[in-house]
Amino acid sequence: MQLLLSGLANGCIYGLLALGFVLIYKASEQLNFAQGDMMMFGAFLTITFVNNEWFGWPFLPGLLAAMVIMGTITYMMDKYLFRHIFGQPQFAMVILTIALGFVIRFVAGVIWGHEPTAINTPLAGKQVEFGGLVLGADDLSVIIVTFFLTIVLYLFFSRTKLGLAMQACSQNQLAAYYMGIPVKRVFSFVWALAGVLAAIAGVLFASKGTIDPASGLLGIKAFAAAVIGGFGSLPGALLGGLIVGIVEPFAARYLAPGFSQIAPYGIMIIVLIFAPNGLFAQMQNKKV
Repeated sequence: MQLLLSGLANGCIYGLLALGFVLIYKASEQLNFAQGDMMMFGAFLTITFVNNEWFGWPFLPGLLAAMVIMGTITYMMDKYLFRHIFGQPQFAMVILTIALGFVIRFVAGVIWGHEPTAINTPLAGKQVEFGGLVLGADDLSVIIVTFFLTIVLYLFFSRTKLGLAMQACSQNQLAAYYMGIPVKRVFSFVWALAGVLAAIAGVLFASKGTIDPASGLLGIKAFAAAVIGGFGSLPGALLGGLIVGIVEPFAARYLAPGFSQIAPYGIMIIVLIFAPNGLFAQMQNKKV
């Protein structure tokens, strides 16, 4: 049970990152391989506002400021960078976001260095005990925040006009444009939302230990989680993250050394063989 609880907390972080992948894909059918690096950058922004003596802000204002900055950065990235490859083959977007990830890691290393850094949170060092099990308060907050955000995003996409407009853009961009939907603006808003989610995920990840520029590579595991759950499915992204998070500690405990690192990708391969569209597949014929 202790391994399970630990895996749930880690899985929620993977799931939150996977939500960023799914958000962008759900609206634009594009893949953002810089999502993990955006997470890392958002965490360092929060650390700057909270830990740095020049600012010394309380935790929540520092997090909100980082969320606003990351949302603005990703909005501008889409408006002034990604739109220039609009209509190009999908691999162009993949290559661009991979290169962008390298740039973000380099910039973070120049600004904050490469040493692991911790963040001061109100829950640091606190624990919750029940039934003989011990769960860190930061782990509990990760689980609660992730499930809350998943529900909010699910309702947003299914119940609001903007959410439905995003799905319409994903189904057929030209038809959405003819129906009066500002497609380009919708895409930029989706990227801003993914940036905000990345900042939250980064802070939750840093609250469990430390973070450094290389932590952005965590996005690879989140991509595996999104594939396992099924691209286009928000609950599937969370489920995929939980599967990856739970498998890792059990593989580290009961299997040979190194298996915990390859287990998520082994599961991804198995899922792709037997369920190519993921466990919560929402791939279907497009509605026009």
